[in-house]
This record gives sequence, C-alpha cells and structure tokens, in this order.
Amino acid sequence: MLTALPDNGVLAEGPLLDTRSVEYLAERLAAVPGVVAVTLGGSRAVGAAVAGSDWDFGLYYRGDLNPADISALGWPGRVFAPGEWGSIVNGGAWLTVGGATVDLIYRDLDEVLRWTAAAQDGRFEIRREVGYVAGIATYVLAGELALGQVLTGDLPRPAFPPRLRETAPAAWFRLAAGALSFADVYAGRQDRVACLANLDRTGRARRHPGPARATRAGPGLARLRRPRPPRADR
Repeated sequence: MLTALPDNGVLAEGPLLDTRSVEYLAERLAAVPGVVAVTLGGSRAVGAAVAGSDWDFGLYYRGDLNPADISALGWPGRVFAPGEWGSIVNGGAWLTVGGATVDLIYRDLDEVLRWTAAAQDGRFEIRREVGYVAGIATYVLAGELALGQVLTGDLPRPAFPPRLRETAPAAWFRLAAGALSFADVYAGRQDRVACLANLDRTGRARRHPGPARATRAGPGLARLRRPRPPRADR
C-alpha cells in the first residue's frame, strides 16, 4: 500500500492505508481547478483490497475539468477528458505514481446530486456503459457517496433509499426478462453469439437485488444445438 513520505511526492508499497502519502496525493488532486472534493473509493475504501489492488480516487468537480491540469501533475499514464467514458462513468485517468497503480475517476457533482435526489424518490435509469454488461444504474452515484472515504472537501453521505427496494428489483427483472426473450429469439435463428450475449446479460441483471422469481427458458433455447460433426466418408 501507499506509505512513502509526501515531501518528495513519491508513493511506495507498504502496510498502511491511511498515510501521509495518500493525504499528499489527495491534496494535489484537490488543487486541480474545478475539483471540490476527493474521495478514496473501490476496494481500498471498504477494506476489501488484496495484494496488487489499485487505488481509486474520485474527483468530484463543478463546472469544467481540464484534462491538461491532470497531466500537469506530472504522473505518467493516460488522461481522459470528462465524458470520454460515458455519462455515469464520466472519465478519469490511469496513472502510475511511485510504482503504484492509481485510477482517477471524475464525478460531476451537480449530476451526482441530481441522481442522488432521484434515488431517494426511487427513480433511476439503467444505462449502457463500456465494461458493464447488464448496464449501470444511476443510483450507483449515491452508493459511491455512501461508501467512499472523503479525503478533502465536503460531500453528503446518503443512506439507502427505501423506495429503491421497490423500484430497483422490478426494473432489473424487466431487463433480465427482455434479454432472456431475445436469447430465445436468437437461439431459434442459431445465432449462438447473440444468444449467449443475451443469456449473459440475463444472468447479470438477475444478480441485482430483486424478488426471487424463476425465469424459464423459452422453447427456442432448446433449438440452440451444438454443431454436428462432419459425417465420415463412406
């Protein structure tokens, strides 16, 4: 983990999580124009990190965030502009700091607060984002506020919205049922790739909290046969 002293700006591997080097890193990130708060997220924030886990820092900003200001910090890696990764997973940077893998994740604070308020009313959207097979729900922004460790700045700490216990399971079940229906259609067409892709999305959507319902495969899935081996010449 990151333990080196902050006076030389270098982070090293060591046994402690909350160290002066992490605080130093957070202070430098907080000085980026537009950034109003910095958090520690991911496995490091919830105590689930393992050897080799990277360091995820959330950069909550208002207004504009110029990727050139991130590059100017001087750490090697790849820096993206806000919006390059999507609408929920906004953007960020993949950096190496003193031999440690550090990921920066941008969060437009006004957008975060808007979807956090919506989650309190049980409202959310499931959006397609790269890397999220079943989609990503906008209420994850509220979850990040609840679970992340605030290093600099002030952020709300929302509790779990009771209304989501009613609205979220139904939405994920509809997504799973729709994907399963399309898997059946593609099975009937012998399109294995599309069928398996929809089955995968079905399974992942069903892993989200929801009522314990059994979804049955339609008759078309039985038609998705393994290709027969070629007949030997007689």
